[in-house]
Amino acid sequence: MGKICVIGGGGYVGLTTGACFADLGNDVVCVDIDEAKIAGLKRGKLPIYEPGLQELVERNAKMERLSFTTSYDQGLKNAEFAFIAVDTPSGSEGEADLKYVRIAAQTIAERMSGSVIIVNKSTVPIGTGDWVAEIVQEHIKPDLVFSVVSNPEFLREGSAINDFLHPDRIVLGSTDRQAAEKVAQLYLSLRAPIIVTDLRTAEMIKYASNAYLANRISFINEIASICEQLGADIKEVTVGMGYDKRIGHAYLDAGVGWGGSCFPKDVKALAHMAAIHGRNPQLLRAVIEINRDQRRRVVQSLRELLGTLHTKTVAVLGLAFKPNTDDMREAPAVEIIHLLKNEGASIKTFDPVAMERAGEILTGVTYCEDAYEAAEGSDALVIVTDWNEFKHLDMARIRESMAQAVLIDGRNIYEPKLMQDLGFVYRGIGRGYDTSGPGQSAEVLNAGQLEESEIAGDEAP
Repeated sequence: MGKICVIGGGGYVGLTTGACFADLGNDVVCVDIDEAKIAGLKRGKLPIYEPGLQELVERNAKMERLSFTTSYDQGLKNAEFAFIAVDTPSGSEGEADLKYVRIAAQTIAERMSGSVIIVNKSTVPIGTGDWVAEIVQEHIKPDLVFSVVSNPEFLREGSAINDFLHPDRIVLGSTDRQAAEKVAQLYLSLRAPIIVTDLRTAEMIKYASNAYLANRISFINEIASICEQLGADIKEVTVGMGYDKRIGHAYLDAGVGWGGSCFPKDVKALAHMAAIHGRNPQLLRAVIEINRDQRRRVVQSLRELLGTLHTKTVAVLGLAFKPNTDDMREAPAVEIIHLLKNEGASIKTFDPVAMERAGEILTGVTYCEDAYEAAEGSDALVIVTDWNEFKHLDMARIRESMAQAVLIDGRNIYEPKLMQDLGFVYRGIGRGYDTSGPGQSAEVLNAGQLEESEIAGDEAP
């Protein structure tokens, strides 16, 4: 097993990576300059919410395979691998801000005591691996050697541990084949396909993957908008589409749009890279704009149904950008609440785990103990995050407690006809068919469920 140092080990990617590598039997030291994070981690308090991560950290810390420090010297002592897993936030023009990568690379070079393979885990622009090598070469001691490997992460918040331990593929890029193969050894027990390529191709694989997934979501939201106007139901449309093996069902859920730490900044960064190198990224720009439109449509629907938002009370259920995380980065709820407040609405809200983080960026809203308190006395209810517990609420109780029964289902978690029968004025995303009749959901029939005469078409005359 290897000795691994993870720079940025108090962050989402760094902590998950460090804990999982430790669970595979490696000796891992997570380094982070945030003293409060490291102090908390040493006490067993995690700075993020991720299912299963608390137990993973506690178990490996107890077995002394995982430790935390603010000291580069301590983290890099005898390290064979130094993973850079620092944040790369968006700049003013959508470009990736690499200041933390620069600091990490320079500090590794100055503090490393032996030969180290430096692994870029952060999502970085194409060419960053070469740039990191230049920084390290400039600051390294003359008698030491190093290699740079790109190893982009493909972790989904809410299922990050499973994604790390059961990956679809491992991507490694380097000009040093031997270094890439040493990093590959760390992943062999996962029995996943390992793709070894050059630095720039590995970096592009990450951006292209995220841009494609964001494109699928924006595409289906565009189709949902058309469904609303033409009387089709996007839920049934996606069922029919998804059975095509060329398409599949993943990332075809219409809703209020994507957010989080990856899709927004990665799509903007890729568009920026294309533009400054003389290309015209029309599709990427459209993907971004369609995503913005989804948040605006929520406010437009409420305005149409309530007449005015001034003095109205709107209950917003779900603040995190997706379920099973407390991450508020680029969360649709933030923009929706801002737009609603700007039109004079009062906001009541509830999220199972993200309210503490939301309180750091969302002021002037009422944080409630549960969904029922949020709905009580409200003129409208907006579902923004599809937490499982929201799917099992007593909606009759919700309806009775509201001042007006307007329901905006931003994640299509309810059946329109059922909500209408309960007395709600219901609006989903792309649920355009007439729900005044009995309604039905798309049904998939197997051949065995049909009579032979029906299959053959030989009905009796």
